[in-house]
Amino acid sequence: MRILTPRKAFFYAVTLCLTTNYINAQDRNITVTQDPKFEQLLNEKRKTNVLNAANDCYKVQIFSGESEKAKNTLNEFKQEFSDLDGTIVFNTPNYKVWVGNFKTRIEAERNLIDIRKKHKNVLLIKPSK
Repeated sequence: MRILTPRKAFFYAVTLCLTTNYINAQDRNITVTQDPKFEQLLNEKRKTNVLNAANDCYKVQIFSGESEKAKNTLNEFKQEFSDLDGTIVFNTPNYKVWVGNFKTRIEAERNLIDIRKKHKNVLLIKPSK
């Protein structure tokens, strides 16, 4: 085993003390920038999770057909009934627009009467998995 001379030991000790003043790995601030579309994607995922968990609720189907017409129907519905949530579901070969998330059949039928005034072909449904 080699023993350091006092001169080398002093040099290493001073070098170690000086370099530790510059090591500050935990003092830095990190800024995370995320794409705004990421938040939109999370909101859509949350809606999907709610829909999957709430299959015991009643919904009103206001449209069944092509994709573009389904999107237009949903947009028109959201303008007319802003308090009710709506979604587009794809069941081969049609896109269906389902609105509402009603816990009881009576509540769904009350809203069905108002929706029927604006949309002709409406159905009261209870989705299952």
